[in-house]
Amino acid sequence: MTMTAPLDDARTGTDEPSGSVVGTGRAFAWMLLITAASGLLASWVITLDKIKLAENPDFTPACSLNPVISCGNIMKSEQAEAFGVPNPMIGIVAYAVVICVGMSLLTGARFPRWYWLTFNAGTLFGVGFCTWLMYQSLYNIGALCLWCCLAWAATIVMFWYVTAHNVRHGHLPAPAPVRGFLDEFPWVLPVLHIGVIGLLILVRWWEFWTG
Repeated sequence: MTMTAPLDDARTGTDEPSGSVVGTGRAFAWMLLITAASGLLASWVITLDKIKLAENPDFTPACSLNPVISCGNIMKSEQAEAFGVPNPMIGIVAYAVVICVGMSLLTGARFPRWYWLTFNAGTLFGVGFCTWLMYQSLYNIGALCLWCCLAWAATIVMFWYVTAHNVRHGHLPAPAPVRGFLDEFPWVLPVLHIGVIGLLILVRWWEFWTG
């Protein structure tokens, strides 16, 4: 019995036919719902604050606590509209889609390989976009948004667990030791990923945190 059996109780360990359909355990579905709901909440709050900031340039978001944790500076930056529309509006749509997927899985839905790979590609884009935003926040804008950090963490967890699911089911090719590791310890990679980000934040403003 593996540590991940409660999370994803669908069949693992063997390559499945390309036309097969795969579901997940209820815990995996709840993971998608919780992470997507967290990202949706963060995106919604940021959107509301951005609207208020557009109406009143002197508005200070509640999460602007000091020179480093300053949501207002993030919202006023060019990077806040990377694709010509406010980033949180993209998040609202993306996280809502994930909630729909999680709800479907919770009711017992099963999806084919192409669906899981498409879903994985979407989470990969999301974590890549979050990584770009992290870099911009840390090294160009010089400020952090707590709501953004919540969305980043949610997306990272979502990406690694969906990737682990696809590896275990043979949707993504990987050596047997990698499959075994992800079957036993799927939580390690998201924890390490978030830990590295936390370390970068600590180092970036070390003098501020310790001053």
